[in-house]
Amino acid sequence: MTEGDLKLLHDVERPKALKCGTFGASTLEDRHLAIGDFEGKMEIIDLQSPQLPVYSVKAHNEIVNAIDGIAGLNIGKGAPEIATGSRDGLVKVWDPRQKDRSVITIEPKDGEQRRDCWSVAFGNSHSNDDRVLCAGFDNGDVKMFDLRSMAVKWETNLKNGVCSLEFDRKDILMNKLLTTTLESKFFVYDLRTFHEEKGFAKQVNKGHKSTVWCGRHLPQNREIFVTTGGNGSVMLWKYSYPDSRSKKLDDGSEIGVVGESKPLQNATLTDQPITSFDWSPDKMGLSVCSGLDQAIRIVIVTKLNTV
Repeated sequence: MTEGDLKLLHDVERPKALKCGTFGASTLEDRHLAIGDFEGKMEIIDLQSPQLPVYSVKAHNEIVNAIDGIAGLNIGKGAPEIATGSRDGLVKVWDPRQKDRSVITIEPKDGEQRRDCWSVAFGNSHSNDDRVLCAGFDNGDVKMFDLRSMAVKWETNLKNGVCSLEFDRKDILMNKLLTTTLESKFFVYDLRTFHEEKGFAKQVNKGHKSTVWCGRHLPQNREIFVTTGGNGSVMLWKYSYPDSRSKKLDDGSEIGVVGESKPLQNATLTDQPITSFDWSPDKMGLSVCSGLDQAIRIVIVTKLNTV
């Protein structure tokens, strides 16, 4: 970006269409972009020399719908890892230092139907040993996997396909999870208190009057987040914590108490769905989004330090 205009640096055509990408496992110096394509490949591209991938693997038998990375960009402890989710129903975790095979493969139990995985997100990476991975599926399933104990930590069903997942911060003891779905809904989970029967406390919100394609937290303030809609709108929200984040039940067990999300701003940018959004980690309020109208938009949100 130069003096308000976008300048094209590289134009490289790949053999198959790309579906998703992340810098999450790359160092700031390397600028390696991990991508998933419609053929099931996961590749890592060096943006300084994008013609040939520095890493390439046949990750899945079908399209790679979702990808996320951890321990790059100075975010998260432990080894760098990349997670992929696919239409083949599998969720895999990759170590870029190991070629040709995943370090973890998560698949349905014998006899269970394979569901289309639409979203993945790392979190709880606050030490070298702790890390969780959330996956969302087309039938509304959300599953949280503890990568330390290699077990399902928590699961629920939201009744609508899960379009995106994001922890408010990846590199702290897990705090909140933002989940967006079809039918105009998104959910905010308070992850600090877990109840064996009721799970995590959640708040249900409606916005955009259409599919909520994605949700992204502001890097400089984790209580502010944006959602993008199928109607081409972008909504800005602020989360407020309750007076107490937990309470005791009659049986002596403890249950979480969720806060409230209030809309701050709503802007319609196009008449087509906005499918992706990303904030700048360096300049507060600077962001980029793209949609099904094949346009890339630079969006600047002002006065964020006053809300």
